[in-house]
Amino acid sequence: MGNSFHSLFLCFFIFFFSFGFSSSEAQKKAPAVYVFGDSLFDVGNNNYLSLSLAKAILPYYGIDFPTKKPTGRFSNGKNAADLIAEKVGLPISPAYLSLVLKANHHKNVSYLEGVNFASGGAGIFDGTDDTSKQSIPLTKQVDFYSKVHEQLTQQIGASTLQKRLSKSIFLVVIGSNDIFGYFGSNVTQNKSTPQQFADSMASSLKVHLQRLYNNGARKFEIVGVAALGCCPAYRAKNKKTECFSEANLLAAKYDEVLQSMLKEWQSEKKDLSYSYFDTYAALQDLIQSPSSYGFANVKGACCGLGELNAQIPCLPISNICSNRKDHVFWDAVHPSEAAIRIVVDRLFSGHPKYTSPINMEQLLAI
Repeated sequence: MGNSFHSLFLCFFIFFFSFGFSSSEAQKKAPAVYVFGDSLFDVGNNNYLSLSLAKAILPYYGIDFPTKKPTGRFSNGKNAADLIAEKVGLPISPAYLSLVLKANHHKNVSYLEGVNFASGGAGIFDGTDDTSKQSIPLTKQVDFYSKVHEQLTQQIGASTLQKRLSKSIFLVVIGSNDIFGYFGSNVTQNKSTPQQFADSMASSLKVHLQRLYNNGARKFEIVGVAALGCCPAYRAKNKKTECFSEANLLAAKYDEVLQSMLKEWQSEKKDLSYSYFDTYAALQDLIQSPSSYGFANVKGACCGLGELNAQIPCLPISNICSNRKDHVFWDAVHPSEAAIRIVVDRLFSGHPKYTSPINMEQLLAI
């Protein structure tokens, strides 16, 4: 009886272990996710920039994060990069500068399952971060990736690396700070019309994407710019707290040019696949029909001070809403985790209304 029980237990253990292992392997939908962009995806890179004012390191940032502490994410909880990693079945891609610090202290670091280069205040153009004083612009983020590519080539060899990268996801969300910068500078507005500026943004982004392609990237998830004029920061400047229509028009122009550029680029590169996500449409849905999604407040920030809680940033002295789940916006410019979760669901497996030519789930399956 004893031997039979032990044999049965051993068989069960082997079956359970094998099943558990294969399940977790099956959940991993890509070898790695490499993240580029701005504060919507920053998981702490700006914490390592000594001069940067754009740091989410004070309460109440992170109040709904698992640790309940600020982590450098511009959110009350998890951000889009975290939630996308969960859907892909991978650990959250660590902040690149945190890995550099570890390496400098002679600790082992791995870039194989992905790295996050995103930085609060970053733009497609260099110098869009004048208000925050320091960020990692997209040019520099791609430079950092090139270094990672070089190290990975030495580590596992060019052929093995290319196979791995061709199945990995390159996630890019950038452009909002360029548009904020356009309306914050009379000089820029005098130099170029909104259409010219949108064209320049898209053509500059293509240069950066091409650099990633040249270093192995084949699958891109490109996130469009939202209706920025509807964020609390712009609404607070309007006596009627309505959306700033000019910012929305420029965002829409850029998204349109961006989609044309991506189609053209794919026609040039037959081994390239991409999914474009229409953040503009997804966020507008929440703003125009808030109750359908469980939101009660679409105009104001949950955390901040002044008109709509949006005139002074989210600080320890700020007002903070008691129910973060009923606010679309967490602070003056960033969505709440509740809003981000809905948006990421649509990015990942959403209807063609939000994704083109395919959604991220379909991109992973290629």
